[in-house]
Amino acid sequence: MKVIIAIDSFKGSISSIEGSNAISSGIKEVYKEAEIIAFPLADGGEGTVDALVQSTNGQLMKVNVTGPLNSKVDAIYGILGDGKTAVIEVAAACGLPLVPQNERNPFLTTTFGVGEIILDAIGKGCREFVIGLGGSATNDAGVGMLQALGFRFMDQFGNEVGLGGGVLQDISKIDTQNANSILADCTFKLACDVTNYLHGTDGAAYVFGPQKGATKDDVKALDHGLKHFAEIVCQELGKDIHTIKGAGAAGGLGAAFFGFLDAELQSGIELVLSILDMERFMPETDFVITGEGKLDSQTTMGKVPIGIARLAKQYQIPVIAVAGSIAEDAAQLNELGVTSYFSIMNTPMTIEEAMNPETTYSNLRVTTAQLFRLIKSLER
Repeated sequence: MKVIIAIDSFKGSISSIEGSNAISSGIKEVYKEAEIIAFPLADGGEGTVDALVQSTNGQLMKVNVTGPLNSKVDAIYGILGDGKTAVIEVAAACGLPLVPQNERNPFLTTTFGVGEIILDAIGKGCREFVIGLGGSATNDAGVGMLQALGFRFMDQFGNEVGLGGGVLQDISKIDTQNANSILADCTFKLACDVTNYLHGTDGAAYVFGPQKGATKDDVKALDHGLKHFAEIVCQELGKDIHTIKGAGAAGGLGAAFFGFLDAELQSGIELVLSILDMERFMPETDFVITGEGKLDSQTTMGKVPIGIARLAKQYQIPVIAVAGSIAEDAAQLNELGVTSYFSIMNTPMTIEEAMNPETTYSNLRVTTAQLFRLIKSLER
């Protein structure tokens, strides 16, 4: 019996690493000699660093950087087992949780710390970067990150602009001469499933600004700044950073990576699976187990279970999905490669009880053991 475990975290409850251990324990209760290969996964969002570091025997790094409010914060990023690839979640340096509710203001928040993380990784020998976009508290189109990397942005009087989304409308000239020279040797891959353009009603400010503290009037002003910045970039560098899908991700950080660092956008889970070279483990696998906290229609939009299911389907491997909650619209997963799915809930309980890490661990283990008891009975 060969089983691949490839689950996402059960957000707010248990990590993908702990969940994988629970499932593995359940299988071993029934198939003591089973070959189990566990890949804790993430789709480019929260948990991507931990998942990739764990799966590649890499290491976590801590660096003190400029946070979204221009004060210092400790940020964690990872260097993968190859020693040359850094994996960074931008939220570690400019995430919404780093800003108290009453201080959220995308006119002021900055991505400067993201650039500082990149510089730290370059200093440690990294030349390949996997960037998880999402969860930012910013709307500065990545200008802060670029400033940290040595790019200079001047107003009409030749003065360098400050930090935050509010400065975009003041930018009149871009100076790239002092940008870190090693950036030319670096490659950037963006793990992101957001396809928004930079500005407009489907852009960074209108779609994501309100959750970052922007009022209706703020959104209009921020959007004007994004549009102005895109025009300046086109004028100064000859690059269109607006109409690239994903440019509006993380408050416009996507646009900065595209326009200034020649980044490549990929589906988060597809990029993660590619880095881990998951396909080479599929031959002779009997079952794949995947899952996340909730299975629903959103799962089909680039989440871990659907990415794994599509890969396993190519090899005609049965896929079992487990989750704490399963919505009615999850039925479409069966058409996309998930053989069957199961809730791990075994008795009525409150949400608080259900999300208790010990409860989730136990429920994952017990549900898995029962499923594999059924599988074993069919072998007779």
